[in-house]
Amino acid sequence: MPIPNVLGRMVNNDQSPMQSWLSAMRPDAVLLSGGNDIGDAPERDETERCLLAHAKEKFLPVLGICRGMQMLSIWAGSTLKPVEGHVGSRHRLLGELAGEVNSFHRFALAVCPSGFTVTATSEDGNIEAIRHETLPWEGWMWHPEREAAFQSADMQRLQALFSR
Repeated sequence: MPIPNVLGRMVNNDQSPMQSWLSAMRPDAVLLSGGNDIGDAPERDETERCLLAHAKEKFLPVLGICRGMQMLSIWAGSTLKPVEGHVGSRHRLLGELAGEVNSFHRFALAVCPSGFTVTATSEDGNIEAIRHETLPWEGWMWHPEREAAFQSADMQRLQALFSR
């Protein structure tokens, strides 16, 4: 279910509305969607940081799509770098994950964040997918929801991740 970004705001340095909402709703997993660049919407950034802290505490599966993967990286202490040729294009995945994917991002991970493993890169060497070493967390820089039909490999990875 979508979560309003206003829930991430702290109220008088006490429990945020997000923490109360998460305690009441008890989600089974977290999906961080694509969208604007990190820093463009501070309320969204804070909401996603709260979600990741909760997911870590509860050992919940997390899938970060494009911006969501970037947030996983930032949350883990890594940085982003501008990348060219990744907006409105397609490219092959190299590494543990294979296939051809779409691309709609202006930023890429500068390095693999601590605690994560790279599972795919693009042909130009940019990180396209990561997996956490101990938590059930993955990040994909492509958008499965923007394909004409969902790819079976993406569906299988998502089912495996969310069934952990």
